[in-house]
Amino acid sequence: MSTEKVIGSWFRYFPDHYLWSQTMCSQMNLSRFGGTNIQELDQIGKRLAGHVGNVEHWHDTWRWMADKTLAFAEAEDANGHALTAAEAYVRSAMYRFNCERFVHPDDPRKAESYVKLTGDYLKGMSRLVPGMERVEVPYLGGASLPAYWIPPKVGVAKGPVVVFFDGLDASKEVTVLWGGLTLSARGIGVLCVDGPGQGEALRLRKIPSRPDYEVAGTAAYDFIAARPGIDPSRIGIQAMSMGGYYAPRIAAFEHRYAGCFAWGAHFDYHEIWVKRRKVLEAGGTVSSSAIWQLPWVLGTPDMDSAMKKCEAYTLAGVAERIRMPIMITHGQDDNIVTVEMAHRLYAACGSKAKTLKVFTVEDGGSQHCVFDNLPLISNFMADWWMDLFVGK
Repeated sequence: MSTEKVIGSWFRYFPDHYLWSQTMCSQMNLSRFGGTNIQELDQIGKRLAGHVGNVEHWHDTWRWMADKTLAFAEAEDANGHALTAAEAYVRSAMYRFNCERFVHPDDPRKAESYVKLTGDYLKGMSRLVPGMERVEVPYLGGASLPAYWIPPKVGVAKGPVVVFFDGLDASKEVTVLWGGLTLSARGIGVLCVDGPGQGEALRLRKIPSRPDYEVAGTAAYDFIAARPGIDPSRIGIQAMSMGGYYAPRIAAFEHRYAGCFAWGAHFDYHEIWVKRRKVLEAGGTVSSSAIWQLPWVLGTPDMDSAMKKCEAYTLAGVAERIRMPIMITHGQDDNIVTVEMAHRLYAACGSKAKTLKVFTVEDGGSQHCVFDNLPLISNFMADWWMDLFVGK
């Protein structure tokens, strides 16, 4: 067993490797939303056994399942089984996303893998989710941020919308499954955006993260508010993981949003990475990513410069400016972002309508962003927005 201190009760497929276990557990939870298949994941896990920590074996194994599932999708398509194929296209895309997780950004396989998966993903999701489409959010200097628009399943004349940004290592393909489908089912439209430093914006357009994330938040609001059939007074902002900094930051400066959901709280991101860097440099695995992820996301040449830029990623003196209703969620046993961060954000938040929900093992999930029980947190999130925008 691992000598690393890992708290909480959750399924660890690879007991000696926190990060691999975190990924596998979250992928198992995605089966509820069609992103994975438990049996296929177990095939992956069995191939990885005995190779824990070997990033090349990780890449090759996940790619093997991505290719295998894609071949099945194409065969079913040829047989005229469009929906069976669509489900397989989505799963193959998510397996391919995981195969590039530990591939260094300088390795061409990372971008090539992502280019491939986005086409397969949209091919599947466009059949499964009526009205879902790829859109471009105008950004700065003629650039744009790629996004998916998911209309509400329940038609309304002027509908509410949630703008959903990612975290440190996710993408719009992930957020659609994590929460987009759940929101749509409740009559709420969703704009899943790859913001600066995220998904396609980072991988293919080289747009790094920025501490003043309200710039991206304002761009997303302007875009979606101008879309036909949208109620500009009922547009919310949310983000997950590192987005626990992004969403409150946007809420503090872009007051046209009507609500904020912080899916995992970050009050001082630099403070988190001071601890995380020590863990990774000591050979530990209790982290959310490889150590090169932060410089890549922030657009800096090395870890020292990334840490310097990261000093600006704090909500101290910022959270006080939040006025809209806000829900802050966190896992009691979060191993990579202590629950203290959520309490600090709640205390500093200037909104009168603020709530902190800390998920425990007794609730059914207690890890980072409650990845150990995604249906639980996804339903909680969507119900909060429904109560705010639609009514109980």
